[in-house]
Amino acid sequence: MARCTAPVDGHRTASGAAACPACRGRSRGYGGYGHSSYPSYSPPSYLPPSYVPSAGSGVSGSSGGRSSRSVKPKWARAGSSVFYTPTEVQALTPIRQTVEQRGTQPDLRDVFLCHAWDDRQGAAKQLHDLLESKGVSVWFSEKDVNLGTPLLRAIDKGLANSRVGIVLVTPALLLRLPKEGIADKELSALLALERLVPVVHGTTYEALRDVSPLLASRTGLDTAEEPMADVAAKLAELVAL
Repeated sequence: MARCTAPVDGHRTASGAAACPACRGRSRGYGGYGHSSYPSYSPPSYLPPSYVPSAGSGVSGSSGGRSSRSVKPKWARAGSSVFYTPTEVQALTPIRQTVEQRGTQPDLRDVFLCHAWDDRQGAAKQLHDLLESKGVSVWFSEKDVNLGTPLLRAIDKGLANSRVGIVLVTPALLLRLPKEGIADKELSALLALERLVPVVHGTTYEALRDVSPLLASRTGLDTAEEPMADVAAKLAELVAL
């Protein structure tokens, strides 16, 4: 029986397939193989129908060691320069659905920013400023809790009146959570809802898993993978209506 020469010579052209003793006479499609040789690819429902996987852009993967960023989700606007991994799109799709469902409710902030007290003038303010520069309305304790206002009640209102919750995971937050302070109460409320996006900054998901396995189970965004400005661009696109 004639053996296919593709493993050695490849069938990159129709002439190559025609020269192969095993494949000559078969389908004259690309590479000398019939279209039935491989199953057709249908993108998962959370990816746009036009998605075609590129080399190295597997659908599986975790927040550390993600595949190349080559996907635009269904909610991306025409001309957007923001690209995602398939894993990010899969994780953010339920959040986007919540944004759209709550979009008809008036007077909601786009996002509630949960952060450690120690980060209020550092990473949390940086993320807040980047988001607001992109037109995102942010509930941020540094500006939304007035002197004399009961903090827990203000936070409760902020959570209720925001479409999405962002948890800025930093070394400071990892130290605060076991003490069951304000950040822990915010996180507990957000974990009960399908509208939570972790943003890992200056630490790792492995370190987070030691402190909060439930939060670590939520795939989010990571500034070790891309700059904070790119993370803010994704969040801004996620909540845009």
